[in-house]
Amino acid sequence: MHAVLLVSHVRKPVLRALAYARASRPSRLDAITVDIDAEETAQTVADWEKLEIPVPLTVLASPYRETVNPIMDYVKQMRLDSPRDLIVVYIPEYVVGKWWEQLVHNQTALRIKTRLHFEPGVMVASVPWQLKSSEEAKNLQDVQ
Repeated sequence: MHAVLLVSHVRKPVLRALAYARASRPSRLDAITVDIDAEETAQTVADWEKLEIPVPLTVLASPYRETVNPIMDYVKQMRLDSPRDLIVVYIPEYVVGKWWEQLVHNQTALRIKTRLHFEPGVMVASVPWQLKSSEEAKNLQDVQ
């Protein structure tokens, strides 16, 4: 099994997804980030290296500042290189409590997941990270 971790920034949700991916003991684990902003990408790479994470971080070029297609191309190339291997893509996702937060946080993840679901031999693992608002929404439901 090959695992791919999607990295936007080095934050707690990504580190949790990394822990889950490593716990699955894949034969290969890659972390990828898409370069849609040179400064942000440089900061992400610097943060990754600063934490001395023992997983290589690959930067995918995106001249048109588009996220989904570079990821799809990377996964498709992995399938071509190892057609018999299962690929699991780990996607850190925020669990939100307010409807409008969904519009802010998980739109790119949703587009990526939708496209990946059509790729044979590829599984998607969503790794949740609860925002404070999700806890508040849960508590409100428990009261009712």
